[in-house]
Amino acid sequence: MPRAFTLHEMDPRMNRTMPFPRLFSAGLLALSALLSACGGEQPKEQFPQDPQIERKDARGRLTGDSGLFSLGGSEEEKTSTASPIGVNGFLWRAALDTLSFLPLASADPFGGTIITDWYEDPKAPGERYKVNAVILDKTLRADGVRVSVFKQKLDGGVWRDQPQDERLSRKVEDTILTRARELRIAQLGH
Repeated sequence: MPRAFTLHEMDPRMNRTMPFPRLFSAGLLALSALLSACGGEQPKEQFPQDPQIERKDARGRLTGDSGLFSLGGSEEEKTSTASPIGVNGFLWRAALDTLSFLPLASADPFGGTIITDWYEDPKAPGERYKVNAVILDKTLRADGVRVSVFKQKLDGGVWRDQPQDERLSRKVEDTILTRARELRIAQLGH
């Protein structure tokens, strides 16, 4: 039987001794596993599926057929209100447009939430506002958005919470809804 070399004999820096045939066998095994993974593509057989699975497949992916960041898209996608985000696209864009003057703290298009940071109007020093907007539906509806406006006043160097003004919240909601209708009309007009 031929003498088995060890890694230690081949390279003195190695502390372990593994016989050369074992190393060679391990390498061959790894190489064969790698090459077997590169096998040719097998033809797919079409089996009848459960009707429920077929419905799920027909709906498409979460982000739409063209992915999350689709540019252009099909004519059907351009004219519909379908959106890869989790809420109505018109309401989402309208809310972002309406609140664009406020510093944005968080925006989640899948959950439909927009949270701004505190904003102090230079025309009214000592008062600051924060807005939370939630898009509630995938359709453009009058009750599809809910806005909360928070107000604080500076009192002796400390910001103190003020009661919520429901009229101001409703005014911001109406502004978002009006902008969403404008965006929808502009898209349908093309």
